[in-house]
Amino acid sequence: MADTSRKAVVAGFDVTEGARRAVRWAAHEASSRCRPLLLVHVLTWPFEEHIPIRVPGEGDVAEPLQRILRQELEELVERCYEIDADLDVRGEMPFGDPAEVLGELAMDAELLVLGGPQIGAEFDLLGATAAELLAKRGGAPVVVVRGERELPDSAPVVVGVDGSEASRLAIAFAFDFASRHGNELVAVHAWSDLPLDPFARVQQWELPWSEVRDEAEEVLAESVAGWGERYPDVAVRRVVTPEKPAQALLREAKTAGLLVVGSRGRGRVRRALLGSVSHKVVNRAACPVAVLRAG
Repeated sequence: MADTSRKAVVAGFDVTEGARRAVRWAAHEASSRCRPLLLVHVLTWPFEEHIPIRVPGEGDVAEPLQRILRQELEELVERCYEIDADLDVRGEMPFGDPAEVLGELAMDAELLVLGGPQIGAEFDLLGATAAELLAKRGGAPVVVVRGERELPDSAPVVVGVDGSEASRLAIAFAFDFASRHGNELVAVHAWSDLPLDPFARVQQWELPWSEVRDEAEEVLAESVAGWGERYPDVAVRRVVTPEKPAQALLREAKTAGLLVVGSRGRGRVRRALLGSVSHKVVNRAACPVAVLRAG
């Protein structure tokens, strides 16, 4: 009997190869966390929003297609047992809107794992479902599995730090992940996320760059303070840079096993900026990206 008292790692599956990699990644992570794994393929009715009649029940919608999808989901469940024979894993095929169904599941999940866009594609953008889920506030962390990695490995974990609540959630997630998988943690604070372009136009205005950098190092030090004592097994490398946040994070993530970011910053400008940063790294990073949503 499945243990329903533990929050599950939820993996969305949409029959793409990226989604299959995400399922395998989720299976390894569920095993590491000692959590159940729930594989979800959401069935949708193609004319649901365009016809003014009652939509048939899920048992009446494209039954042959459902049988094929159900068989594929069952095969995925079996492959997850190959990763961990003792893993508590099951598959479900609910009927509804993918973003709504997965969003509801994420509110009570340990983790939501999705497949990411193909790296190097001409239009390297998230699908509508993933983008909508990442835009929601609160709920479980969302991991978008990008690149060729199918399991958490010993490559560094990179985390973006800006002193915000979302950043604190990201740091906690990153330390826990690094401790369980034996990773080095790279804490990155990029301090040119200020609107510096107008300053550059004022030739006679000289900013106290040494003070700015000192303040940035203080923000980073305060943000990671205490976590080393809680996770003494995690080696931490600090990076303070005048680069744009997305640029710095993507550079560090080139050889990383996971990139962790918060989805909101401080105040209206910072929230919009950090939202932009999380959007950029989820679409461009060469490794899986975990997004922590304050709410």
